[in-house]
Amino acid sequence: MAMKIRLARGGSKKRPHYSVVAADSRMARDGRFVEKLGTYNPLLPKDSEDRVQLNMERVQYWLGEGAQPTDRVSRFLEAAGVIAKKERANLKSGVPGKKAKARVEEKAAKAAAAAEAAAAPAPVAEAPAEEAAAEETAE
Repeated sequence: MAMKIRLARGGSKKRPHYSVVAADSRMARDGRFVEKLGTYNPLLPKDSEDRVQLNMERVQYWLGEGAQPTDRVSRFLEAAGVIAKKERANLKSGVPGKKAKARVEEKAAKAAAAAEAAAAPAPVAEAPAEEAAAEETAE
């Protein structure tokens, strides 16, 4: 039997509550399981002690029997220090899309144009002021 340590969903619509269970991998997500190992309540704040509760003794037993934790459960176990932290690579999550890249390029072009306009001297605007000052001193 291929055992998994995974989440079984409970609770009502928009109010999830999960049980951490040891189950045969061929069974349905909320179906038959061998043993309940703990609970997970995602509605509680992240720093709450009641958010994730696990029976570590039984979790260790099932890991020793060869049960494989799912990704979410393995994150709980890593946070508890039961298993070593895995190196995860989410390569596409931080890469902006086509439209975002185009907006960044457009904004950079506008900023460059504004910087050029500010740096270039404007002799036309200064000339009348200098002429007016020269006329006042000549009188």
